[in-house]
Amino acid sequence: MKSPLLTLPGAVPAEGVDEGVAAHYGDLFREQRALADGTGFVDLSHRGVVTVTGEDRLTWLHLLLTQHVSDLPAGQATEALILSANGHIEHALYLVDDGETVWAHVEPGTQDALIAYLESMKFFYKVEVADRTADIAVVYLPAGSIAEVPQGVAVRETPYGRDLFLPRADLEAYAGQAGPPAGILAHEALRVEQHRPRLGFETDHRTIPHELGWIGSAVHLQKGCYRGQETVARVQNLGKPPRRLVFLHLDGSEVHLPVAGTELRLADDGPDGRKIGFITTSVRHHELGPVALALVKRNVAVDAPLVAGDTAAAQEVVVEP
Repeated sequence: MKSPLLTLPGAVPAEGVDEGVAAHYGDLFREQRALADGTGFVDLSHRGVVTVTGEDRLTWLHLLLTQHVSDLPAGQATEALILSANGHIEHALYLVDDGETVWAHVEPGTQDALIAYLESMKFFYKVEVADRTADIAVVYLPAGSIAEVPQGVAVRETPYGRDLFLPRADLEAYAGQAGPPAGILAHEALRVEQHRPRLGFETDHRTIPHELGWIGSAVHLQKGCYRGQETVARVQNLGKPPRRLVFLHLDGSEVHLPVAGTELRLADDGPDGRKIGFITTSVRHHELGPVALALVKRNVAVDAPLVAGDTAAAQEVVVEP
């Protein structure tokens, strides 16, 4: 779904998964600095929006999600995963309950598969699941923003900012009063700085929550059964995940930024060394320079110098080995 905000001055369309919104509006670093200072907004209207209504909505979702939501207070933001039977991550939901409706936004294009799964699990529960992507747009306001939130709009407030579930018909009018627009690349740069994983970027078909630091923030260890719980409990109590998320400081003298999928090797092993991981997201940050998130084998020493292709990289621990 193409955002009407792509007609704003300087808007350059994003590509790939984030197609449909602006990558930037002409000045990537200015846009990052504005968000870091608590001004402006990001158009996330390409993300899927799913709602769950009905008196059983929270108790029912509690059975399906990795997060404890049966007693979720109205207005309290949380995030949750849906796992496969083997404990691999299939969906990531960013949700809030407004007292009558659970609102969730998800990665672009994943809402159909998510809804199909939820519908298959309704059984006798009094719940209704709806795809609201066509009429609701997600807008991000950075932490510290004093931009007005329209009355009646569901809001997820987190330490990183606020997600607004705004009627899509109001998107252009709201953009005119919410401050300078920032593109998805600025949003991604701050996400990487904050070490926050993203489904489809930091995940692949075999990713488990422990590898990305999602235990606690998206996975509650003291709740009842859900699909994939056996894997979560086994790794938590008896072992370690095979990989771990790291933050990388990349050599700023390189012209080209290593793209997602670039293989990582130990610097001491040279270009023919064995692969020990790969870049998941790389960005140019307005203060830190070129940085990235990556997955590496758990047993890689935390202080080992790495190379991403031909680019030197220094690790910063996100998930303990």
